[in-house]
Amino acid sequence: MDYLYSTTTEHRKGQHLSFEHRVLIQTRLKDGWSPNKIAKEIGCAPNTVRNEIKRGTVVLYKGNILRYKATAGQATYEQNRQVCCRHYDFLEKVDFISFVEKKFFEDGWSLDACVGYALKEGLFTRGQIVCTKTLYSYADLGLLGIKNIHLPEKLRRSSKRVKILKNKRVLGRSIEERPSEANDRSEFGHWEADLVIGSKKKDDDALLTMLERKTREYWMIRVPGRNPNGVMAALTTIRSQYSEHWDTIFKTITTDNGSEFSMLSELEDLSKTLVYFAHPYTSCEKGSVERHNGLIRRFIPKGKRIDSYSDEQISQIETWCNGLPRKLLGYRTPDDLFENELDRIYSCVA
Repeated sequence: MDYLYSTTTEHRKGQHLSFEHRVLIQTRLKDGWSPNKIAKEIGCAPNTVRNEIKRGTVVLYKGNILRYKATAGQATYEQNRQVCCRHYDFLEKVDFISFVEKKFFEDGWSLDACVGYALKEGLFTRGQIVCTKTLYSYADLGLLGIKNIHLPEKLRRSSKRVKILKNKRVLGRSIEERPSEANDRSEFGHWEADLVIGSKKKDDDALLTMLERKTREYWMIRVPGRNPNGVMAALTTIRSQYSEHWDTIFKTITTDNGSEFSMLSELEDLSKTLVYFAHPYTSCEKGSVERHNGLIRRFIPKGKRIDSYSDEQISQIETWCNGLPRKLLGYRTPDDLFENELDRIYSCVA
């Protein structure tokens, strides 16, 4: 075994000692070298050598002699390595994992919604669950039925600098004039609006999407085409449904400068609702409705005609969006909060 007499001394910082290093330690100790001198030859810290000597020292001749053996040190090292890996309590949390996978695949919940809702409703104790970050780690390791391909929102979002371009007209009141209670979401009744299209065909329907900023209630309203008359007709229908409560429920509406919203400011002549327009080319200023539009792309991909979906299917997508527990809402759903606000408004009138 020629390697027993190897004098290989290459050692990188942070690297574990090799068997050759242990043989060298055994040889140098026989020569009477100190741990400091051995460490200098190997290129490691003196304490590394001292700890290795402790781990590899064996009792010889019925306990009369203590001597370091490279083979004993290597055996101890390999035994310790078997239990030093990171441990996952996946098997102890199988009930919770099953709950997460069921909610994810059947109800379309996010991993964070599963964790927050389970704790909020007392379905599992803190010791019976794992945190959201651990669930994502399990997905990376392949321990879940949920794979990264099933997690389209896992990509890290990068912040974008807002660049305001001034070469496009603003259709009405600027978002800079919007009241603070709308900006900080402290008051109910402030909405964002957008138009979602499927195919590029002009004869296809579109979806007028609206989101209430405080409760995150999200609506999807089918409109014929992308013209401003269709948008106004949809809002007129909603206004008739809420009649005398319209001004309380719809205090402001914020949208972009698309031509489909060119008539939206007319609402100010018909009610107390104020309409604000984001800066040109700055859709992030109505980011909440844009974020929800991204959610419905799971069901209505770009290029697919809107008129190929029935009203019932659109209603099901809307119900799914509003039934998702949200972390920022204390794991309550937008529907619950929106209904609470309506109950408050109607009870005050009564």
